Amino acid sequence: MSRIYDLKEKLSSRAYIGIFILRIFVSLRLLYGVIDNIVSWEQMLEFSGFLHINGFPFPVISAILSVYIQAIGGLLILIGYHIRLASLVLVINFIIAALVHIRLGDSIEAMTPALAILFCCLAFIFMGSGKLSISKP
Repeated sequence: MSRIYDLKEKLSSRAYIGIFILRIFVSLRLLYGVIDNIVSWEQMLEFSGFLHINGFPFPVISAILSVYIQAIGGLLILIGYHIRLASLVLVINFIIAALVHIRLGDSIEAMTPALAILFCCLAFIFMGSGKLSISKP
């Protein structure tokens, strides 16, 4: 029984490692999701077309804004700098994304990537970045 307690204590005292692992996953997923739009103007225009069809104002500006919010937010989460502010902006972005999915009648499976980022960012707002970051926890 004491071995289990010792393991629990060791893991609890290293919770910041779990936050760091989650930060790596979220940031890499964010960057993976937008890198094509950053390196290819045609991809950005395709995303802009999707936003236009779905009634977004200024679709090109909206596309650029969404893509760079995700890219910069992903980098900030990765390094742990102003993670709460970055996560708050990303929460707004992904609430909008989830609402678009709902409006389109997408399945929960189709919404899962956006919802996962949304809920992880909500958690980061409360947890902060942990010890392994540029910012102080």
